[in-house]
Amino acid sequence: MPSLTLLGQSVLGGIFVGSLYGLLGLGLSLSWGMLRQINLAHFALAFLGAYLTYQLAGVGGMNPLLTLVVIVPAFFVFGVCLHALLSRFAISPFNSLLVTFGLTVMIESLIQSLWTADYRRLDSAYSLMKFKVGSLYVPFPELLTLLLAILLSGATWAVLRYTDLGKAMRAAAEDGPIAAAFGVNERRLALLLSGFSAALAGVAGLCLALSYTLAPSQIYAWIGVVFAAVMIGGLGNPLGPLVAGVVIGVSEAVTMALTAPAWAPLVSFSLLILVLLTRARSI
Repeated sequence: MPSLTLLGQSVLGGIFVGSLYGLLGLGLSLSWGMLRQINLAHFALAFLGAYLTYQLAGVGGMNPLLTLVVIVPAFFVFGVCLHALLSRFAISPFNSLLVTFGLTVMIESLIQSLWTADYRRLDSAYSLMKFKVGSLYVPFPELLTLLLAILLSGATWAVLRYTDLGKAMRAAAEDGPIAAAFGVNERRLALLLSGFSAALAGVAGLCLALSYTLAPSQIYAWIGVVFAAVMIGGLGNPLGPLVAGVVIGVSEAVTMALTAPAWAPLVSFSLLILVLLTRARSI
């Protein structure tokens, strides 16, 4: 049995990695649940954002947090253009999965051509910052990820629930023709939501760059567990992926502490199967 300190540090680490699952899943959940687009390119965008953060901060000397001033608007425009392209050809949800997978491969090739397949690590002042709480250590990059995930998920939930803009988006996602009959501009809202989802990928890329070593092939390693967090949390639910991501992250961390790391990947999909079976019985 591990010591209580090791177990506590594992739980804390699981919360941090789970918050990154939730942050990565937030944009995917919105585009899938409200736009009916299964955007696999969301993961490639996140890694592109991580590499751009590495380039601007590690090579260009910018403060890593200031890179968001460049990356977020650029990704927002990309998300708008992507949705305009998909809607122009009336791409179905399944076909959007195939199209965005092809786009993922293209972005991976772009990353590999610009930064090669070698591992890249962003060295910044934030990487060395740690706080001690009792016997536990809290790295600043992971704490920043948790705070950003809570802030963005909570703000998105509040906007969708309490503002006229959010109510219009939910109405358009529920029944577009009826919403349009009441004056809702469904196309404009869809473009806005798609751009916002892509911008979230840029924020997640910052967190990836601050906390992890980067390699283009790692894009695919995140897809399965984040998909599980999105499915468990519920499509179109801003808070769901964060809660589900933290549950998955803590479960994986505790599993690795108590058994072996090889068992950890089974946790997220076991939870996903259990949730899907439970929902099927309740229908």
